[in-house]
Amino acid sequence: MPKGHSLRLSARAAAELGRQAAVAGTPGLIHLDLVEGGCARWTIRVRPGHLAGVPIARADGVTLYAPAEQQELLTGLTLDYRGDLSGGGFLVRPGDGVASCACGAAFSRSPER
Repeated sequence: MPKGHSLRLSARAAAELGRQAAVAGTPGLIHLDLVEGGCARWTIRVRPGHLAGVPIARADGVTLYAPAEQQELLTGLTLDYRGDLSGGGFLVRPGDGVASCACGAAFSRSPER
């Protein structure tokens, strides 16, 4: 992982983030934040643009930003993307001390940070 970055991006996630940013008119800029609730403690939300925060990942010309206060929660995780003819979505691949839910878009840290 590049120095100073807390989240890893799979090649599929980087490609989809780049596509979404370009379609939205904000090439290379994506914002990710965590929303409490859902099937686990934290659910990811991805939006185009640099809304605020610090860079947490860079890959294939895409910079992903997140609120600074959420950076520690994202450390050690990998953001992946899975898509097929019926749709697609971003998935959290857990690291040490992290459990993801069945949907793959939410996770909990154990013990909570």
